[in-house]
Amino acid sequence: MESGGGRAVSGGGWLPVLVIASSLVAGLVIFLIDERARRLREAVNIGAALIKLALVAFIFYGVVWHDHSFDVRYQILPGFDFLLRVDLLSLFFLTLSSVLWFLTTLYAIGYLEGSPNRKRFFGFFSLCVTASVGIALAGNLITFFIFYEFLTLTTYPLVVHRGTKKTLAAGRTYLLYTMPGGAALFLGVVWLHSLAGSFDFGDILVIRELAAENGVQLTILFYVFVLAFGVKAALVPLHGWLPVAMIAPAPVSALLHAVAVVKAGAFGILRLVQDVYGVHFANEAGLLTPLAVLAAVTILYGSARALAQRDLKRRLAYSTISQVSYIALGVAIFGPVATIGSLVHLVHQGLMKITLFFCAGNFAETLGIHHIDELAGVGRRMPWTMAAFTVAAFGMIGVPPTAGFISKWYLGTGALSAGQTWVVGVLVASTLLNAAYFLPILHIGWFRKPAKPWAPAKVARFAETSRLLLIPALVTAALSLAVGLFAASPFSPLDLAVQITERVYAK
Repeated sequence: MESGGGRAVSGGGWLPVLVIASSLVAGLVIFLIDERARRLREAVNIGAALIKLALVAFIFYGVVWHDHSFDVRYQILPGFDFLLRVDLLSLFFLTLSSVLWFLTTLYAIGYLEGSPNRKRFFGFFSLCVTASVGIALAGNLITFFIFYEFLTLTTYPLVVHRGTKKTLAAGRTYLLYTMPGGAALFLGVVWLHSLAGSFDFGDILVIRELAAENGVQLTILFYVFVLAFGVKAALVPLHGWLPVAMIAPAPVSALLHAVAVVKAGAFGILRLVQDVYGVHFANEAGLLTPLAVLAAVTILYGSARALAQRDLKRRLAYSTISQVSYIALGVAIFGPVATIGSLVHLVHQGLMKITLFFCAGNFAETLGIHHIDELAGVGRRMPWTMAAFTVAAFGMIGVPPTAGFISKWYLGTGALSAGQTWVVGVLVASTLLNAAYFLPILHIGWFRKPAKPWAPAKVARFAETSRLLLIPALVTAALSLAVGLFAASPFSPLDLAVQITERVYAK
């Protein structure tokens, strides 16, 4: 199928384009809809999310059950190809993004009911998801860079949505971190292109062929990419934007932590190690150990800083800094078991963290609660929300049989298998810190008496809060428990992580 200067390949090759277009077109249409046309805007939002889910389900069926390939390649310039491709790793991230976008859309509709500038919010919200699925589907570094920078541009208006001095200051901080990170990624892409030309993810023999004459440059390039991806992944000391950005509305916080920005950075590190350099070469070249140390420092630092936070969303933000680095740590340990733990945590962390932010938003929107001390007795007033928070918090700690236990089990046993016993110490210390900053929240919420009567609910009542606020939190909490309970089932996140790892180590 010819098209302009390029061609689409493989049966059903335009399906990746349709997946991207489902949210891109929705975002552009929403900008054109009158601010007062609430029902039409909601129909476009939900309809686009459902279409994306259906398309992703069709792709999932084709790839997992029939080993089908879906790619679209278009030549931008000679030697520069725009490539969308579905492999198991991209399918992993794509499925997570699509499912959580639908749930976050429902949540955002309920959360922003009656708020101003909803047209602007949902327009950029859809464009943000477009960037996220584009990152998932990118088949080479050039395509990845395009969507990675598009993500920066589309999330900034969401961070500053309220337009206050504090939100604008947070937006400036966000750009001060992410724009240099984008510049570093551009440098890395151009530099690697000058050495190797354009090559697709998975063509790792290209790097091996360059190594004999360009070993030093490849080493420097690796850490340039780590720097670029580390900003969005919030690796220490590149993490400063993330706690500041918590001033954004709860749906934005959920999106930033579970689906979009930090997960895009972690996904970039996975692509770098597995599909640009290849795990075998990265290990032989001694590139993985410094990355593992950096991830370990971030895990412990984020957990320690979370312990000191009194604001609920800031505690969750520092928890994200720690938890997302499990992904980098696992991929930096040379061995298939730890890699499985890294990959499965990409999904598990997303489900647990989005649940926590949904619940934090419910407390804030329903009862005006923002600080941990204000949660005293909230479990009696909002038992379902507090129950969802409890499930996700136990998951973050790693209590069996939650999703977090599965991740930590594979990371720990993988570290032992690889002879990296020090990693187990990091995981144990992190788990103890996780318990230290989550268990007091649960104790305060369930067992302390409120200091004063609860304020009237700010939203329509359904048991304890709005349906659109409660249901997404309950669904994601149930999913975070189910992926732990049924981890051994076919086509579970763990099963797909095993399949991805087998292919990675077979290269």
